[in-house]
Amino acid sequence: MAVDGVSSSSSSSAVSSARSTIAGNFDTFLSILTTQLKNQNPLDPLDTNQFTAQLVQFSGVEQQLKTNEFLEALLLNTQTSYRADAVSYIGKEVTASGETAELKDGGAYWAYNAATSVANATVTIKDASGQVVYTESGSLNAGPGNFLWDGMGSDGNKKPDGVYTISIKGTNLAGNEVKVSTSSVGVVTAVDFSGAEPMLTVGKNKVALSDVTSIRQVNTPPAEEKAGS
Repeated sequence: MAVDGVSSSSSSSAVSSARSTIAGNFDTFLSILTTQLKNQNPLDPLDTNQFTAQLVQFSGVEQQLKTNEFLEALLLNTQTSYRADAVSYIGKEVTASGETAELKDGGAYWAYNAATSVANATVTIKDASGQVVYTESGSLNAGPGNFLWDGMGSDGNKKPDGVYTISIKGTNLAGNEVKVSTSSVGVVTAVDFSGAEPMLTVGKNKVALSDVTSIRQVNTPPAEEKAGS
């Protein structure tokens, strides 16, 4: 999908338009005020307090208009910057919260993080239909790690390329469950701006920009670690 262009000219235009509108409003007010003063009853002139109140009211409205216009310009500038940041992810490898990964070129890759050391861990991988295709048992060190699956199923058959999900369950030496979170890892190839939040295309997956936990150059491979290593 084509990526929208990123430009700051629109925000500058919005600021200029805001200033022009505010100046126009002020000129209109002065014209009305002058007309009012010219046509007031000499025998019953405008009360000074009333005149002052009108000035104060206009001042408050004018300030609010200015604030609203500049807030809109600021929002537009922030959205432009947000899109520029998202585009910069293209061609880089990201790690994002999730369980899915794409099996491609002989491998599917996930990251995980164990709250504490896991004495007994079970890795389960399922295909797109929810069928278990691979399981593995072992131990895990506390902290972050990586899991690379070569696509070979537990039945000894090579599995077709596609999207697979992983889950890692484990317990410590005392038999208590240990939380192990998983993340998907892949290279960003495109950015989708059609929704409320930019979505990064990673293989066949769509990853929300807010779910990204790390980003790095593709030519800096992480150390590989499997359950039981």
